[in-house]
Amino acid sequence: MVIPERVGVIGLGIMGSAMSANLIGAGFSVRGYDVLARRRNELSRAGGQAARSVRDLAQRAPIVITSLPSSAALLEVAAELARARHPGQIVIETSTLPIAIKEQARKLLAVTGITLLDCPLSGTGAQARVKDIAVYASGQRSAYRRCRPIFEGFARTHFFLGPFGAGSKMKFLANLLVAIHNVSAAEALVLGMKAGLDPATMVKVLSDGAGSSRMLQIRGPMMARNDYRDATMKVGVWQKDMRIITEFARELDCPTPLFAATTAVYNAAMALGFEDADTASVCAVLENWAAIRRRSSRS
Repeated sequence: MVIPERVGVIGLGIMGSAMSANLIGAGFSVRGYDVLARRRNELSRAGGQAARSVRDLAQRAPIVITSLPSSAALLEVAAELARARHPGQIVIETSTLPIAIKEQARKLLAVTGITLLDCPLSGTGAQARVKDIAVYASGQRSAYRRCRPIFEGFARTHFFLGPFGAGSKMKFLANLLVAIHNVSAAEALVLGMKAGLDPATMVKVLSDGAGSSRMLQIRGPMMARNDYRDATMKVGVWQKDMRIITEFARELDCPTPLFAATTAVYNAAMALGFEDADTASVCAVLENWAAIRRRSSRS
């Protein structure tokens, strides 16, 4: 009997849990760790094994995937992996974080013979659950080749983009487009609502035409239902990604007028209490603005 490849997953949130489930389904032996016991228990129920700590996981997994919420979390995990001293280990870093922070983690791990790959993901949590995401890989090519079967276990496609950091650069571009397309989908639907069109019909028809986008297809149904509770990307988390893209563009002195225009909409979503809701809630923001304009015009 062939023993399935052992894979460790650190960070079992929306994306980490989805990757773990798909890898388990693909026949991999998955050992996972998260600071929240609830998430570790969910992994066990899904057929994986819960690790007691990062170091416990590191000692049992030659390849580790990290899906983390912040720069501080990545540096803390990298330090723990380095202390575990498992030379030859490969770490697939999938978070969306500043390149400088990932480079710091890469150097920290390299001292102990561990290779860090910069591999952010393109896709929502809902897409991740059905293996409809892309991996933007960068770093050591030989390590990327070693990880290809794992990428194929949890993603629809994967790309090798070159030197460490190129994957993150591509992800920043992808998220810039997501930010714009998400708001543009909401803008079109709110305009249609004001014109008396049925939201569900608009999503169906527009998704099948030249004006379609993946954001309209994926988040349009949520906008039509006006239900943003099943978050595949929380507004509060998205704020972190927006700041990273803004700083990336500023460092390159590159104008991003459409992206900049969406910032006020996402900020308003936070102000209206949608921090833990899906980013599709920008539709509710625009509906609110439209209602305010209507009341103002009547007064």
